[in-house]
Amino acid sequence: MDPEKIMAGISKEIDVALKAMGKAKTPEEKLTHSETVKNLCESLGVFLNLMSDMMPYHDDGEPIPF
Repeated sequence: MDPEKIMAGISKEIDVALKAMGKAKTPEEKLTHSETVKNLCESLGVFLNLMSDMMPYHDDGEPIPF
């Protein structure tokens, strides 16, 4: 899969979860949505770290040395 599509999808899900959290009425609902946002943000961080680790090998056109 394309990492950029995955990151865009996760970002969209974060936005949906934040909007749902804003509409939540009970503390339990807000807690559920905040945990969802936290997990999605951590997942997005994994992809951002992966891309930052891969960038030095991507720009020069040479194959990745592993």
